Amino acid sequence: MDILFLGTGAGVPGKVRNVSSLALRMLNERGAVWLFDCGEATQHQILHTSLKPRRIEKIFITHLHGDHIFGLPGLLGSRSFQGGELPLTVYGPKGIKEFIQVSISISGTRLQYELEIIEIDEGHVFEDDHLTVTARRLEHGIESYGYRLQEKDKPGVLLVEELKKDGIPPGPLYKEIKLGNTVTLEDGRLIDPKKYTGLPQKGKTIAILGDSRPCEAAVELAREADLLIHEATFSAETPQMAHDYFHSTTAQAAEIASKAGVKTLILNHISSRYTKDEMEQLKREAEAVFTPVLLAYDFMEFSI
Repeated sequence: MDILFLGTGAGVPGKVRNVSSLALRMLNERGAVWLFDCGEATQHQILHTSLKPRRIEKIFITHLHGDHIFGLPGLLGSRSFQGGELPLTVYGPKGIKEFIQVSISISGTRLQYELEIIEIDEGHVFEDDHLTVTARRLEHGIESYGYRLQEKDKPGVLLVEELKKDGIPPGPLYKEIKLGNTVTLEDGRLIDPKKYTGLPQKGKTIAILGDSRPCEAAVELAREADLLIHEATFSAETPQMAHDYFHSTTAQAAEIASKAGVKTLILNHISSRYTKDEMEQLKREAEAVFTPVLLAYDFMEFSI
């Protein structure tokens, strides 16, 4: 899995940062891409990457402020023209269904694929054999959510040399053994898969949070996560402004990461008030509280 940041700015597009959107690419795991938020011109940003809109399987919206959703109607429409035929599901707060349906209806847009729109509440949002997605309400000016993605544990590595040593020939049986299934050989031997597989590999955990003041829900979503992506709209020098606008500072994002015991923090949703020369200062403010910290920028990639 890896993250591709398509827009890392706050509020309005800037020359360096577009507004909010990021892609979780799971091409090896499920041959698909998930988007989180879809600000204005997200599809323009995609044109500068290798990402294919037809591979977008799900879109998770954190909240309904324009810098997080104004790119959605255009992307949904363009997906039809770009060979997108597989179903797509959009998750988001109450109101996301009306926004999409009205936009599509008034513009006369015709989708060539099945679109499902799910208005979420707190709790489990999605689960399959690969991932569980949980949502919690954060503290923002309007209803805003954070998402916790928990990858299921993977089977242990197949001990091929041990299998060969015991005279078990390569073939379809290896797949069954790796899946944890007991198999019977032609000579009548019963093979216990536990003997030939390593310890299960713990699944990764990612927390992707919408706009929010610091709150306990953010800590719970990020608890012991491998990666936390947290907004840092304001500098640590302006905590009152961050509070008044229902946002977080760099230091507050780092405090959430520290309390939650995450492995890595990425600061996102940076205000355009800060110049390129001030980026290092913002990063240092967070590093004074927690490490390691990365400051997101458009088209940055991060492997998990």
